[in-house]
Amino acid sequence: MSTDTLAPYRNQTIALLTQHGKERVIAPALEPALGCRLRVVDGYDTDQLGTFTRDVPRTGSQLSAARRKAQLAIELSGLPYGLGSEGTFGPDPMVGSLSWNVEVLVFVDAERDLEVVGEAHGPGLHQHVWTSTWADVATLARRVGFPSQQLVMGNRLNGQPPLTKGLDSWAKLEAAFEDFHAQSTSGAVWVETDLRAHAHPTRMARIGEAATDLANRLQQHCPACGCPGFWPVERVAGLTCRDCGYPTRLTRAWVHGCQRCHHRETRIVASDKLAPPERCDMCNP
Repeated sequence: MSTDTLAPYRNQTIALLTQHGKERVIAPALEPALGCRLRVVDGYDTDQLGTFTRDVPRTGSQLSAARRKAQLAIELSGLPYGLGSEGTFGPDPMVGSLSWNVEVLVFVDAERDLEVVGEAHGPGLHQHVWTSTWADVATLARRVGFPSQQLVMGNRLNGQPPLTKGLDSWAKLEAAFEDFHAQSTSGAVWVETDLRAHAHPTRMARIGEAATDLANRLQQHCPACGCPGFWPVERVAGLTCRDCGYPTRLTRAWVHGCQRCHHRETRIVASDKLAPPERCDMCNP
């Protein structure tokens, strides 16, 4: 394959729709890996697609929201390549008691009719308190790493408006508390971590991880047609048990697939890798 085929985005400009500074972590991951340039598109209020504070509900899935942002980046910039990012916070997938942050970064290549998704997930800093005392507010602020981790405050439960976002100094936080405390019929205020990317250092780092994942995917090319994004599309179970040789539920191989020509290729995880007996239904029923 030619160099152009193996580096299709070299010297190309990719549009990123964001108003929260996500280019700070996306550009360092994508630009050196792909040889591209990132152009920030900020002529659209992405809060129209939904907010973490729930004053504007998000319709559709996380993936569809990120995809819409990538498409808007293309429309607003006039470029053939667009990026959109979307994050969510919810219960962790293991025990369901911890906050879990999932970030997706959707790349749309309008020339190739191609969509490639990078993803990262892990523990998410999402805390809140409903209180009538300044001491509780200050305790929460210190616990989450305020002021680098910004806060949101309102005088209704669940962050419903009226509210103030982007509290990033102790003076602003105390003034907001006094204001909402005076307005509240019960004297209580709602305080939570501001989950917008520029206000949330932990989330911003995870967006960078999703960008690295996307760069890795875009550097994998289909051996049949050269299209980028040749990535696992199906897991094959059956890794052999080390003790009894019985096939386990662990991954034996991944099926890689191409979006454009639909070429498929099964790749064994490792020819010498075996499953531990404690993961075997025969040895450990």
